[in-house]
Order: sequence, then C-alpha cells, then structure tokens
Amino acid sequence: MELTRLFMMQKRLDKYIEENNGVERDVFREKLLALTVELAELANETRCFKFWSQKGPSPKPILIEEYVDSIHFLLSLGILKGMEDLSEWPEGEETGDLTDLFIKTQRAVLEFGERQDRASYEAVWVLYRAIAEELGFTAEDMVQAYHVKNEENYARQQRGY
Repeated sequence: MELTRLFMMQKRLDKYIEENNGVERDVFREKLLALTVELAELANETRCFKFWSQKGPSPKPILIEEYVDSIHFLLSLGILKGMEDLSEWPEGEETGDLTDLFIKTQRAVLEFGERQDRASYEAVWVLYRAIAEELGFTAEDMVQAYHVKNEENYARQQRGY
C-alpha cells in the first residue's frame, strides 16, 4: 500500500494542530504514548483477550476507526523522525492470533520509542499490517477510513476539541 499521500495529509494535519494549539516543543513522547493508548483501545474493541466474556467484537466500522486512530499517530511519529519518505507499507511476516499481535505491536512501539530508527519504525508497520489482515481490513478500507478520520480531526480542532 502506498503511504506517501497519507504522510502528506498527516503532515498538514500535524501542522494545523500544532499551530492551532500553540505547540512549539517536541511532542514525540506524547505521540508515542498516544499510539500505545490507541492500540489498546483497538484491542479493547476487538475483545480478543477477554476470555471471560461472551460478547463479540465491536462492528467493523468501530474497529477500523480505532485502527486508523493509531495510523494517524504512527504516521506522525515517522514525520517527527524524518521517516516520511517511507513510500510503501513495509512487507514482513508476522504470525499469531490477535492477542499475540497486540502484545508484539505494543513491544515494537516501545522499542521504536527507545531506538527511534528506521528498522524499528518499519517493524511497527509490519505488525500493523498483520493486525489489519487478521481483522479483515483491506488497503482500501484503511485508506478510506483514514481520510474520513483525518477530516474529522480537522473538524474537532475547529470545535475546540
């Protein structure tokens, strides 16, 4: 999947948010934490780890919205570290059920936070692809949902979110 346009859209959104909120400092740590929170929110909506509950996962529209919330922060972190030249979604093989994938992804996100290098950043993308595949999301689903959420994020800023 081609990422160049998503990086450009995210860069514009980040600039708008930072200008709108007077942000003049490095917010890498805050965005890293936001990514881990959004990943946990997605896991919560899948309910994959809730062995104690009979209730199934949230509907696909809720899952994809939570998924792209994470993608916003993943793109933004890459921009902060000068990695927006990542034009294609990195290929890689990750296996496991959703619970395994969420644990691996949390670990990879934190490792990227420590190392802040290209290899660890791409490793996070590979895991996000595996989660998308496990949830049955297509590239088209993700891009469309990203566009919708991107527009909503602008609207939220205008409403004083």
